[in-house]
Amino acid sequence: MKRPIATLLAYAVALPVSAAFLFPYAWMISGALRSTRDVLSDPLRLIPANLDLGFMADIARIGGTPLGTYLLNSLLFTAGATVLGTLAAALGAYALTRRPRLPGFRLLRGGFLLTMMYPYMLLIIPVYIVMYRIGLLGSAAGIVLFLSLGPIQFFLFEQFFRAIPPAVIEAATIDGASEWQILLRVVLPMAMPVTATVALIAFLLNWAQWFPVLVISRGPETYTLPVALLSLNTELGASFQGVMALAVLTTLPPAILFLLAQRRVMAGMAGGAVKG
Repeated sequence: MKRPIATLLAYAVALPVSAAFLFPYAWMISGALRSTRDVLSDPLRLIPANLDLGFMADIARIGGTPLGTYLLNSLLFTAGATVLGTLAAALGAYALTRRPRLPGFRLLRGGFLLTMMYPYMLLIIPVYIVMYRIGLLGSAAGIVLFLSLGPIQFFLFEQFFRAIPPAVIEAATIDGASEWQILLRVVLPMAMPVTATVALIAFLLNWAQWFPVLVISRGPETYTLPVALLSLNTELGASFQGVMALAVLTTLPPAILFLLAQRRVMAGMAGGAVKG
């Protein structure tokens, strides 16, 4: 009898909390479908009295660039950075786990820890200089390369690789497998759950980045949706409906992805923390 009561109490607490968190998103959707005058006259109203689709004209072209360009850039940059970052994190974590005493490896690991403590804002100037020196400033390749940096993803892989029983690696070595064969045929198949978790986390983090993209880009042709959202706010004012509509469009893909994969993400994060 205690368990049903506890479940009811949990739901009684969870439902109001969930409603409180969902209200701003519902208000954002409502704001996109209401005129600015209606929002200002009755700001807490969620169901529009009259639908206003003026936001479609506001976000069809932003700064002279079609909305599809921003959307395509977000998808391509995020996907590219996710694939590259996941691959680099897996290879780096495996090498560090297998040969931790090689020269420079401890310094490399310390560097990853250092980047986790400093926000992107403090790294922009050196990154800008590096991108300029190697000729990637203003290019899609430069944006993807910067977004692929992921210390959190690296440490998730490292903790998983450290938890693999040494006997598994030793058995493959005795059978004559090379390091690449051990990695590709033994370790990575075992690491598929953490690989999926890392890829999801990387996608969610990269999709929301706007400041690095804005700094590295030289024009709207390489802007993403978060940067386009920033561009709607100008010194001449902002389109309230356009901002709300574009905010919904920007946050909807990662929100749906996280809802579909939240159990895997949470399990992977918890598993890495416990094993570490």
